[in-house]
Amino acid sequence: MGDKVSQKLLATSALPQGLDLPQLPRLENTSNKQGIFEAILEAKPVKLKLTQDITTEFWAYNDHIPGPVIEAFEGDNVKITVKNNLPQATTVHWHGLLIPSNQDGNPQDQIPAGGSRTYEFTIPEGNAGTYWYHPHGHETVAEQVARGLAGIFIVRSKNDPLAFLPEQHWFFSDLKLTDKGEIADNSMVDWMNGREGQFVLINGVYRPKITINTATRIRVWNACSGRYLNLSVPGCDVYLVGTDGGLMPAPVLLNKPLLLSPAERAELVILPKQSGTVYLQSIGYDRGKMGNVPPEQDIILAELVLTQSKSITIPSTLRALPKLGQATTYKSIEYTEVMDMKEPRGGVLFLINGKRHDMSRIDLKSKIHDIEEWTIFNNSHMDHNFHIHGAQFIVQSHELNGKKTQPDYIALKDTINLRPHEKLTIKIQQNLPGLRMYHCHIIEHETTGMMGQLMVE
Repeated sequence: MGDKVSQKLLATSALPQGLDLPQLPRLENTSNKQGIFEAILEAKPVKLKLTQDITTEFWAYNDHIPGPVIEAFEGDNVKITVKNNLPQATTVHWHGLLIPSNQDGNPQDQIPAGGSRTYEFTIPEGNAGTYWYHPHGHETVAEQVARGLAGIFIVRSKNDPLAFLPEQHWFFSDLKLTDKGEIADNSMVDWMNGREGQFVLINGVYRPKITINTATRIRVWNACSGRYLNLSVPGCDVYLVGTDGGLMPAPVLLNKPLLLSPAERAELVILPKQSGTVYLQSIGYDRGKMGNVPPEQDIILAELVLTQSKSITIPSTLRALPKLGQATTYKSIEYTEVMDMKEPRGGVLFLINGKRHDMSRIDLKSKIHDIEEWTIFNNSHMDHNFHIHGAQFIVQSHELNGKKTQPDYIALKDTINLRPHEKLTIKIQQNLPGLRMYHCHIIEHETTGMMGQLMVE
């Protein structure tokens, strides 16, 4: 996606608002055998009519933006054949799932244009949670995600303590359109800061109407390329009950907006305390963007139609997290940014331990089953986040301006934000051998090299 010419963008008034939040289609399981999920995903260009006057070519899974919802159970054997009818190679990364590395869509394992491959893996017990799938090809991720390739993957438990609640899915994505209704190219600012479109969509719809008339479980995905969501839900009690790796040990009543950096997920229980219409908003969050950019504004994301509801009792214990013992190995990584006018995509190099991603280089090695403590240092002037494949981690501490603090809550994570000059300590255990990626999940930064490779042996 080039950035040579400044493009005029479509006015936000051009897309309809206030449509009911759509329920996303499910990917059909073609197997009739118990414990087997079998399906076909096809990635290809598709023209979708957004209004009477605007038809836009997206790249989509099974003709839908976002892609169809995959729902499976812990213990299921999953067999998904991906047909690549895009004009370029791709992979599918099953973000957050604890599956073999050769089935996880590494950039080394690309499906050529016109090709196909079958991903096959078993979902481990204890892995119920809110995951997603998206491309992870070498230097193509930014374009493929911007054009629409992403979808939901939910792993359910047969013993879900919140199964009694009705459930909604809020899948946030960004859409940047030219005044002609075409997917816009990345600007220099997009490459520097991460792409942000003029439209923030939920389930593919701009500023939908969402009805909450009783205590409801909401699964939330920040599937935006670069946008941070700082979610405010007025008129409601909002309980955080789950994160990237599934349910937390106990619910936490939130008393401030919920910040989700790109690729983070959350499970909420929302209880309306009043009746009426309010706005779901993302409260302006300064993440230290580079260049001449306007200050962050509050953004209206949706209209919430609330019906005051009776209090409910959320179980005080939701799950027991796996116990990670004493760390035996220690690793440290450092994020830096370096100006380089030879880099056509924004003039900035985003580095880990002073290096750009190289598909042929192993940056770190781990022994299978070792308990490790990683220190991640964001030695830069803007927020970056950290995502790792193949394992969920538990944050041990944050350190900023010489002050060390404990996390607000204990949870399993695979993606976490770091403020400028923040140090984060995590505890992690890789339980499957093979090659794993770790990177910033601001997708433009990942695409331009802010990624390392871990070999688990």
